[in-house]
Amino acid sequence: MMNVLLVEDDLDLATTIVDYLEIEAIQCDHASNGLMGLNLIQSNHYQMIMLDINMPKMDGLTLCNTLREKGMDIPILMLTARDGLENKLQGFKAGSDDYLVKPFDMQELVARVQVLAKRRSGEVKRLILGDLTLDLTQHTAQLKQQTLKLSPIAFKLLEALVRASPQPLSRQHIMQAVWGDEQPDSNSLKVHIHHLRKQLDVNSSNITLETISGIGFAIKEQPKEGSS
Repeated sequence: MMNVLLVEDDLDLATTIVDYLEIEAIQCDHASNGLMGLNLIQSNHYQMIMLDINMPKMDGLTLCNTLREKGMDIPILMLTARDGLENKLQGFKAGSDDYLVKPFDMQELVARVQVLAKRRSGEVKRLILGDLTLDLTQHTAQLKQQTLKLSPIAFKLLEALVRASPQPLSRQHIMQAVWGDEQPDSNSLKVHIHHLRKQLDVNSSNITLETISGIGFAIKEQPKEGSS
């Protein structure tokens, strides 16, 4: 069952949404303010989040921006009575993926929830995997707080692998993600993988770049010693 989160201080509306989503086989947790929502997000896995903008303790724009700064790529749908262009632009600037103005039809809400839940957000500002942090605004990467020396191509390669982690990416998928339609010969990918491994191996960390036989490559966070 799909698992989503609603952060909304209007309890009547929240009850209606939760009940309607349940009919559509969508499990929906509810938080009545931004801080409660942040706590739930940090302790649970959700496929997407619905955020009201005007809320006590932490408003929706602040919560959305906080999640993006933390590197969370969970899709976010803003729910608000504000229908002006400036309000929508503020929502997108904070990192939301979609916007729905109240009052809305429940069928439209379900349709947007289902679409967003199938993807990861492109609005995230950082990607974090164990000791590795990618700043998608500055196009820089740090491993154990040491900046890696990466070419633009190597950064694209690393970003694609981290977004997919821990799942592997095929060579064909990587070539398309990094070079698009103007792809070099396959040796170029081997060279970039080799240099990327050298960069990751400079500092002993919990990140490994693995070759998956017959498939491609995967970047993974290794569990710390003593953890199960």
